[in-house]
Amino acid sequence: MSSGNDEVFIPMSRRNTSDLPRTTSNDLKTFTEEAVLSFHNINYRVKVTSGFLLGRKTVEKEILTNINGIMRPGLNAILGPTGGGKSSLLDVLAARKDPHGLSGDVLINGAPRPANFKCNSGYVVQDDVVMGTLTVRENLQFSAALRLPTTMTTNEKNMRINRVIQELGLDKVADSKVGTQFIRGVSGGERKRTSIGMELITDPAILFLDEPTTGLDSSTANAVLLLLKRMSEQGRTIIFSIHQPRYSIFKLFDSLTLLASGRLMFHGPAQEALGYFALMGYQCEPYNNPADFFLDVINGDSSVVVLNRQDQEGEAKETEEPSKRDIPLIEKIAEFYANSAFSRKTKDELNQLSEGQKKKSSAFGEITYATSFCHQLRWISKRSFKNLLGNPQASIAQIIVTIILGLVIGAIFYDLKNDSTGIQNRSGVLFFLTTNQCFSSISAVELFVVEKKLFIHEYISGYYRVSSYFFGKLMSDLLPMRLLPSVIFTCIIYFLLGKQHDKRYVCL
Repeated sequence: MSSGNDEVFIPMSRRNTSDLPRTTSNDLKTFTEEAVLSFHNINYRVKVTSGFLLGRKTVEKEILTNINGIMRPGLNAILGPTGGGKSSLLDVLAARKDPHGLSGDVLINGAPRPANFKCNSGYVVQDDVVMGTLTVRENLQFSAALRLPTTMTTNEKNMRINRVIQELGLDKVADSKVGTQFIRGVSGGERKRTSIGMELITDPAILFLDEPTTGLDSSTANAVLLLLKRMSEQGRTIIFSIHQPRYSIFKLFDSLTLLASGRLMFHGPAQEALGYFALMGYQCEPYNNPADFFLDVINGDSSVVVLNRQDQEGEAKETEEPSKRDIPLIEKIAEFYANSAFSRKTKDELNQLSEGQKKKSSAFGEITYATSFCHQLRWISKRSFKNLLGNPQASIAQIIVTIILGLVIGAIFYDLKNDSTGIQNRSGVLFFLTTNQCFSSISAVELFVVEKKLFIHEYISGYYRVSSYFFGKLMSDLLPMRLLPSVIFTCIIYFLLGKQHDKRYVCL
């Protein structure tokens, strides 16, 4: 079913090829060729407020509890039911959670994460926030222009962009618009690969993805995971959260981290997870999807086959329902893992990695930028102007409405006289003129609301400063869209109302 999709991808080249220089700027300090990410005693709590006014109560909710593990080069999946904490753990590892309420350490090759970790690592959000009015190549050019150092020439940046396009199999749609709800664009899988490509521009050793299969059909989702598998084989550490993958996707996993209610149910090689659950007393039936089986066990599904070992030799028989337990099922599974050989092995490896590391992680420090304010301003203005040209309907509609409104007001107050009635009518015209100018400017807030998710993602990833984004939007969107209609409206009003019988113009 997915064979047609698989043929699209071109085998990936090795990282650090000789013809493509790697980023060497001090501001974009990269990791070693293979990055091992380890997390030690991660606990995360948030304060939840409920109630109204005087009856409001603040309760501290525990999201993650004593999470330990190691993510090596390969496909590292974080699996679990909805609300289990997998997205929270992913954000903690990627240094994208508020440090308040967070405790524990995240190390890279046994050392604390650098202050610019968020800028150097790749993070693909679930909603694929890319500029839909631009082409695939233009989106990649924007990422390269702002995230790669200015010491790299334009030719070197274009070579890297072409390599990413080739690796992701986007050659045929490289010059096609990504698409919006009003513009027909690329497919869902190609849009997802474009989002991945924007993060691969910096050639990160660690790539985070938040549920990369969301919104994709089974064949496209399988093709995306095959792409990630090829990337992981080149030495990248790929960490992603996923809800309920099918078996063809599950068998691609190298490491599996199973979470439920913020607690660790299993962490280790993905292909050994079934054997681990069998030791615990749960047997996966033939032809059953392992991912579905794990979730059924955690949720206490009575259809899961439970093994009751009768003696030390491991003789077992099947029962139709799980036995009743004195403690909640999730706590029992978490306790079983805490005492398992997998947990002991992980702790031993964590102790070796963290040995001698006393320094606190500084990943939540100030964001560093690869380019200057003026460079960021130029590219943000350029992209915003292209976005404006890519949506001509909105700008044309606004100009047409402005012309119609000007003609209507001009027809109502046409040819004012220099008498008491004319003075009173001029006051009415000034009211309409002022009201139109004020309320038409209020709609400018929509520009920032529509691009809120895009701005948050790009700002956290170190694309640009807040000031660069604001002034870039001001120059490319606000001034043309607010100044031009105002000039047109004022000119129509002036010439329809101000011309007198003595051929003189009266200024309002």
